[in-house]
Amino acid sequence: MEYIYENTINGYGALASTFLEEGIVIFFGENAPATLKDYCYTIDIKKARDVIEVGQTIEIGTNHYKITAVGEVAQKNLESLGHLTIAFTGENESVLPGTIVVEKNQIPEIGNGTQIKIFNQGVEHE
Repeated sequence: MEYIYENTINGYGALASTFLEEGIVIFFGENAPATLKDYCYTIDIKKARDVIEVGQTIEIGTNHYKITAVGEVAQKNLESLGHLTIAFTGENESVLPGTIVVEKNQIPEIGNGTQIKIFNQGVEHE
């Protein structure tokens, strides 16, 4: 299946798992501010091939999550800074501007080498 965005975790701060209990994962490029770097998973800065929108699917490792909301600057921040917050809450209202919200589900294990992909349409859960 063709993806519209693809990236790989290439590092993470000592406190990157801090927000996992709250259902939040934070990604940032190598240029993350020093005050945030410890809380982020590091990715390369890359452009998406298409618009990221509700109804698409994010794949993290081997797990798939349907996108339920996209903040107004989420794609811009992702493409220009490598910065993205993913909230695993399933909400579709009151979304923070730099956040993509996905269906409420267990957060996968994330570490060096974990791949992130966004697909234009839904992906069947296995």
